[in-house]
Amino acid sequence: MKVAERRKAIVNLLLSAKEPISGGELAQTFNISRQIIVQDITVLKGTGYEILSTSQGYVMQKSPLAERVFKVKHTTDQTEDELSLIVSLGGTVVNVFVWHKVYGKIEATLNIFSPLHVKQFMEGVRTGQSTELMHVTGGYHYHTVRAESKDVLDRIEGVLKNKGYLVPEI
Repeated sequence: MKVAERRKAIVNLLLSAKEPISGGELAQTFNISRQIIVQDITVLKGTGYEILSTSQGYVMQKSPLAERVFKVKHTTDQTEDELSLIVSLGGTVVNVFVWHKVYGKIEATLNIFSPLHVKQFMEGVRTGQSTELMHVTGGYHYHTVRAESKDVLDRIEGVLKNKGYLVPEI
């Protein structure tokens, strides 16, 4: 994993975490030293991420990233294309969720931000390890997407719309 990709993964983990993540835990996750994690956190702070170091670990206070929720619908055969489009345009697919009429909101964290993550997710679906949440609601589902700017999110929205994946606002 390249340095930039690892730092993006650290950001995604911290943004998704419900509680602090220790430097040791991050080091183990990425198979690197604790000192490199400290360097990565320092660089991330320098680029605008408000990361707080606590005795329990690191906590993301505020992110400079833009975020938007997209309501989409497509077939299982189009899932890889949808995820690949978002990633290739600079987005991170933070999660997927559906609104079930009985259960309410059902959500799963994804943190897909690279072609490798898309491939791993699709492999899990293809091998039958799991099925996509969209099947619960006839193909309709939502993705929270993060990107470096609103402009990137606008481009992602435009491509999703052109491909027919974006559900029009009513």
